[in-house]
Amino acid sequence: MVVGMQTSETGNYGSGYIVPKSSAALVSLFAEDDGSKTCFRIGFKEDELVVLLLNGAVTLINTCTIEQLEKVPWRFRKSLLLFLKKLWQDVHKQMLLGTILQLNQGRQFCVSNIGTNNLAESIFRLSINAGQPTVRYNIEKVRRSFFCPGEVSFEHFLLNHWEMSPLLIRSPLKAISTQDDIFTSFVQLFRSKEAVPSVLSLMLQNFTSALPISSDELDVLNFLKEVRDLLGCPMIYQQDIRVMKTQKREMHFFQKPLDSCFFEAPHFLYVDDILRCEEAYKEGYTMALRGIEFRLESVAAIADGLASLFGQPSAGANLYLTPPNSQGLACHFDDHCVLVCQLFGAKQWTIFPPSNLRLPRLYETSDSMHDLEGGSMIVDGCKQFWLKEGDVLYIPRGFPHEACTSFDNDGSSGNAGFSLHLTLAIEVEPPFE
Repeated sequence: MVVGMQTSETGNYGSGYIVPKSSAALVSLFAEDDGSKTCFRIGFKEDELVVLLLNGAVTLINTCTIEQLEKVPWRFRKSLLLFLKKLWQDVHKQMLLGTILQLNQGRQFCVSNIGTNNLAESIFRLSINAGQPTVRYNIEKVRRSFFCPGEVSFEHFLLNHWEMSPLLIRSPLKAISTQDDIFTSFVQLFRSKEAVPSVLSLMLQNFTSALPISSDELDVLNFLKEVRDLLGCPMIYQQDIRVMKTQKREMHFFQKPLDSCFFEAPHFLYVDDILRCEEAYKEGYTMALRGIEFRLESVAAIADGLASLFGQPSAGANLYLTPPNSQGLACHFDDHCVLVCQLFGAKQWTIFPPSNLRLPRLYETSDSMHDLEGGSMIVDGCKQFWLKEGDVLYIPRGFPHEACTSFDNDGSSGNAGFSLHLTLAIEVEPPFE
C-alpha cells in the first residue's frame, strides 16, 4: 500500500489518503500482553512506515463522528474499505485457525498497534451509510411473497390470525413467478439439496459474531463503544449458534466445562469446532444460526421489508438445519411472532394453545419461556402442520411449539429427510407506558 500523492500507481487521489497498492501482504496475529482471547495485534511483512500510516488511518477512522466520516469523499472511503475488507479476510482466517504468535516471535513482522477489533470497527464505520444496498424489496413485493390474494390476503391475516391463532399458508412462493421470489438469491447459495450441510459449514467459516443490538438503539457509535472489545470475534456459542437435539430433553453438542462456576467465559467457535458442527449434524443434531439478517444481504432485505410491512422497527432471521428423524429445540414459546419459511425438505410442527392469556412482552425475562419440557402445555386443542418446500407457517408469540423431521406412520406422505427453514421474527415493540 502507498500514500496517495497523485502518483501514477494510485491515481489522482489527492494528498494524505492511504490507498491500497496490493493486498497480498502477509499478516500474522500476536497475543496481547493482557492475555485477551478476542483481541490480537496484527503484524505485517511490510515497511514500518506503511504500517504506521495504516495505524494512523485506523485510529482516525475510529475516533471520527458519523458526520466527519460522511465528509470524506466516497471514492476514498470505498478504496480504503475495499483494502481493509481484503485484509480482514487474512486476519479472520488466522484467527479461526488459532495461529496466534507471541510478541517475541515477531522478528520477521512489523507488529502494529492495530487490534483485530480495531480493524473490524474501521470496516463497520466506513460501511455506515455507504451507498444504497444492492438488494432491496419494496413492501408490496414482500406482501405478495407471503400473502397471496387467492390464498390468504394480508388484511384477512391481520383481522383473523395476527396474535390470535397459527396459520399455514401453502406454497405462497410457488404461486408467483421466480423473478418475484424474494428467497431465490438466498436459496441459490446452497446450489442443491445435497450440498446444504457442507455449504452451511463453509458459511460458518466466514461468519463472525453478530453482537446483539437493541432495536431501539439510536446511537450506533454508542453501541460500538459498548461492544468494542468483542468486535470481529469468532462466533459465540449460544449467542450466534446452537447445536442441539431433543430426546426427552434438550441436549447440546457443546457441553459447558465441568469447572465453570460463577463466571462462564464465552465459547468461541474456531475452525475445529465449526468442522465438528457438520459431524454433529450427522449424529442427529440441529444447527441453529442466529442473526442471518446481519450476515447476508439477501436476508437483510427480506427482514427489512417484512418489518416495514408490519410497521415494526426491525425483524430478525434465524436459520435451522435439522437432519432426518430428529428434533432440535425442545417445546418452547417465543416473545415475538414468527413466520417459518420452509426452504428445503419438510418438517412437522405441533403448536399448543397458550397457557397464559397475557402475551409475553419483548425481551421479557421468564424462566418458563424455554422450559416447557415438563409437559405443562395444554394438549387439548393442539394443532399439527406438515411444512413442505415453499410453505409458510405463522406462529403467534406465546404459543408453545415444537418441530421435528420424521416419517409419518406409514411413510406414505414422503415427508422423510432433512429440513432447512428460515424463521423470520417480528418483534412487537411494547407501547409507551
